[in-house]
Amino acid sequence: MNKPIRFFLAGLFLLAACSPSGSRLEADISAIRVDPVTVHRYDQALFGIHPDSLPEKLGPLKAEFTFFLGSGPTDTSKIGPLREYLTNYRNLEFYSATERMYPDLGFLEEELAGAFRHLLYYFPEAPIPRVYTYISGGDYSRPIALYDSVLLISIDDYLGADFKPYIADGLPLYRIRRMDRDHLVCDCLRALEAVVRVPVPPGNTLLDHMVEAGKLLCFVDAMIPGYPDRFKIGYSAEQMAWLGKNEPHVWTAIIENQLLYSTKGSVIRTFMSDGPFTADFSSVSPPRLGEYIGWRIAKAWLDRNPEASLKGLLAEQDAQKILAGSKYKPGK
Repeated sequence: MNKPIRFFLAGLFLLAACSPSGSRLEADISAIRVDPVTVHRYDQALFGIHPDSLPEKLGPLKAEFTFFLGSGPTDTSKIGPLREYLTNYRNLEFYSATERMYPDLGFLEEELAGAFRHLLYYFPEAPIPRVYTYISGGDYSRPIALYDSVLLISIDDYLGADFKPYIADGLPLYRIRRMDRDHLVCDCLRALEAVVRVPVPPGNTLLDHMVEAGKLLCFVDAMIPGYPDRFKIGYSAEQMAWLGKNEPHVWTAIIENQLLYSTKGSVIRTFMSDGPFTADFSSVSPPRLGEYIGWRIAKAWLDRNPEASLKGLLAEQDAQKILAGSKYKPGK
């Protein structure tokens, strides 16, 4: 930005703001049926094999874990790398911690079953993915991934803020705070959006980025409407409370500083990049304030337009149209 946002220097007025979740995304799914959800534990299956027994033990696993092992004869050239993977101290450490934290994933199967029912309510033709977990051994680049009909979960990326290797690996504390059970299902559903639409790069303005991020959060809202909002967006309770008091002032700062239609990378990064807080506001402000405001705008658009659908929201590429139709006015 060319100049800092100055509205905090004048003091804060503590005005209440509504939570993003609301009745428009509370669907009656009583008539929607899905097959029971099974999370296929490739982590447990693979680490349950003694490294010296790999050649004979892998074959019976292929029917369930074709995604990892293929369906043909076992390639003997892969036995060595698999043995190294299973005997690597770091992988064993992560797997042991996973077994202590997640000996059973029934809670996740239940949450995903409900989410998949909501998915079919809004998108009847959507494919239901097969779900696998595995041990990445500290590859934090993509904890959840969707590959065609497979939802792949790096389960050792959700071992909680007290898992010491996260800190030793130099991960920032604001990210470690989200690497736990409470955020696992929300991260799964962020990835799930790709089954109903091809991800669309946002336009050039801050508004474009804000609304696109907000649409994704509305999708997560619709899949798990009763889940706490703070886990959907990855904020602490204190950060949500800050927004409840200061959302109107964030919007005022954006408008008065003429940032809404800015195409400057520095402006977009300020409001959309992850971090411990949003620069130019307060050290206790949450990061990604643009994502939150975009969520509020997208949600308000659904509330203001009863004829609109979640599918219509996701398909609408005109961020200005969504803003105008939302009549978004925080604090009112």
